[in-house]
Amino acid sequence: MLRDLARATLDLLLPPGCACCDSPVASPGQLCGPCFQAMRFIAEPLCQRCGLPFASQAEAGRLRLCTACAESPPPWARARAALLYDGAAKGLILPFKHAGREENAAALALHMHRAGAALLAGADLLVPVPLHRRRLLHRRYNQAALLAHALARRARVACLPDALVRTRATGRLGERSAAERDRLMRGAIAVRPGRLARIAGARVVLIDDVLTSGATAGACAQALLDAGACSIDVLVASRVADPRSGRAPRQEEEHADD
Repeated sequence: MLRDLARATLDLLLPPGCACCDSPVASPGQLCGPCFQAMRFIAEPLCQRCGLPFASQAEAGRLRLCTACAESPPPWARARAALLYDGAAKGLILPFKHAGREENAAALALHMHRAGAALLAGADLLVPVPLHRRRLLHRRYNQAALLAHALARRARVACLPDALVRTRATGRLGERSAAERDRLMRGAIAVRPGRLARIAGARVVLIDDVLTSGATAGACAQALLDAGACSIDVLVASRVADPRSGRAPRQEEEHADD
């Protein structure tokens, strides 16, 4: 009760602003009308493996698999994303990721919960993609862990924020080709020895902010499977429209960690 009263008092003194543009909204984490309308939410039809949206049911075909997943399936079972990674989504994600706007986790988790409802319904654990310790020291927080905690509260699923560790720094991957990303990420993710018992036999949903080529998510999924996880799904706030066709689009290179 005291916490609710304090929040109401703070909202009265400092009215909450849109998570993108700071225009007044009813509650923290909300988007104003224009920003909400600018977002490109991902919905069916989409690739049942990686979540890539199709332009039409005809393009999806009978199997509803994109060409990349049909030719080289990723190690996870299903991936879903709330938003396409375009200019509008960047206005929500990049300040959250690089400018200390940690409160944006609530807004993103709300839409991730909708997009990943089927994944979350069958999950035992939420596990965030880890940052290397040097990047974590520089940024001060892991944005994937903030999303995982927000989703755990909303979906009532256990969160294991330190299940995975980056065993080496890989640098920014945005300027790399898909093949280079796969090579750099090979062996760069491991399950912490103290978390092996929790992972074994668990249905895990891997959480991150942006899915680009899938190299990082694939390395995380493989590490979890090797540790005995029953299944791996991937849930992200946003994904690029062209996941494994080479370099990330030019405007993403500066900020892509993947």
